[in-house]
Amino acid sequence: MNSATQTAVTGNLDTDADALRRKLPAQDIFSFPFRSERGIRFLVFFADPLTDKELLGEQVVRPLLRYEGTPAAAQVGENLTAPERRAESALDKLAEEVLAGNPVLLWEGMDKALVVGTKKVFVRAIAEPTTDVAVKGPREGFIEDIKINTSLIRRRLKTPALRIEMLNVGRRSHTFVALCWLDGITPQKTVDEIRSKLRRIDIDILPDSSYLTHFLISRPHSLLKQVGTTEKPDIFCAKIAEGRVGILADGSPIALTLPYLLVEDFQSSEDYFVPSNRASFTRILRLLALFCAIYLPAFYIAAQLFKLQLFPVKLLLTIAGSIQDIPLSPSLEMLLVLFVLEVINEASIRMPKYVGMALSVVGALVLGETAVSAGFVSTPAIIIIAFSGIGLYAVPNLIETTSTLRLIMLLIAGSIGTYGIILFTAYLLVCLVTTENYGAPLLAPLSPLIKHDLRDALVKYDFDALSRRPVALRSRNKRRHA
Repeated sequence: MNSATQTAVTGNLDTDADALRRKLPAQDIFSFPFRSERGIRFLVFFADPLTDKELLGEQVVRPLLRYEGTPAAAQVGENLTAPERRAESALDKLAEEVLAGNPVLLWEGMDKALVVGTKKVFVRAIAEPTTDVAVKGPREGFIEDIKINTSLIRRRLKTPALRIEMLNVGRRSHTFVALCWLDGITPQKTVDEIRSKLRRIDIDILPDSSYLTHFLISRPHSLLKQVGTTEKPDIFCAKIAEGRVGILADGSPIALTLPYLLVEDFQSSEDYFVPSNRASFTRILRLLALFCAIYLPAFYIAAQLFKLQLFPVKLLLTIAGSIQDIPLSPSLEMLLVLFVLEVINEASIRMPKYVGMALSVVGALVLGETAVSAGFVSTPAIIIIAFSGIGLYAVPNLIETTSTLRLIMLLIAGSIGTYGIILFTAYLLVCLVTTENYGAPLLAPLSPLIKHDLRDALVKYDFDALSRRPVALRSRNKRRHA
């Protein structure tokens, strides 16, 4: 058989080695030949930067140097001290394992190879995520290694009902994706549908879990968020315990959860460590802050251009005095201030931390004060955009959607006015009401109205009232606690 067309291990060590070298021509892929005391020829293929060579020598090479048995696969495998090993005959699979960091052991006279788990893992320490900060509650966050992330989940859900299914996504990256759910709680139909969509994904590489969202949602081009995200294992476990499916991707610290409800992002893990009245207050505060962040700049422009009667008389006089000598129209003025805010925000995120803090102070104080003093923009415009920018971060998981909606509202308010804001709001409500994923409406429990789920929506009831899982998720096991 021509080694170029060979697809499986033949037992001829020279032929198999030549075929594997053709599949792995990179210079950082090494082969190490050696013989046992009985003269059996062995050959190890490994990726130099990804394989722990010390473990490879201790658990594979050294035991086989003293091996005196037969070339049988079972006997060779028993002499290895590596706890992770399995037989494989397909050359394509063997090449994938080498590229993943797992050495491949070939020897003369055997039509199977052994894949040995001596991968070298480079990971950062488990720390509190920067996007899900809580004053009370667990501080651990996911990292970029999928095995450590699944161990964090196993540590919290010590139940045989926890299912973790590994899938392979990406034609070239061969990224591991973990599908997590609780058997007996999560609807099997939801699990099957998500698994089917993941298996149908045809993409070159999968560098992050966010790439999966396009293939998992019902409306890929919608502005609305349709997949839940978290970096904290405690939140992830709490969501799958309610009947959701969790998804982890190797190389990404961000986990996905489905089905997603919009009300999730107004909740916080800290809400379950404080009294229910305080949790209810903060949830309503987040909603009001987000509403003001999106609509306040738009209504300010619409009132200036079309409906000055919307302002109280004293406030109207103050605004009129501040905008008297401004050379720009209200729309251009607000867009200019918003543009400067977005540039400062983007620069402060991308720049080094010690420079980003100084940049924020300079942008907020020097540029803002100078622009007002020079007469380019008015003080009310600075105040409104500043409050709007702060309000968006009251719900950080929706920042991409809400910042886009704010810009659309500004453009509509400057061209059509109050009627345009009302019409776009009606269109947005229609989109919210009609969007659903995996049988769960996006706006539940508000639309459709589910009275039971309102106990843990924008208002949180005490612990005794939350004995059943959310109805909107259609969990197979309805009771959460007695």
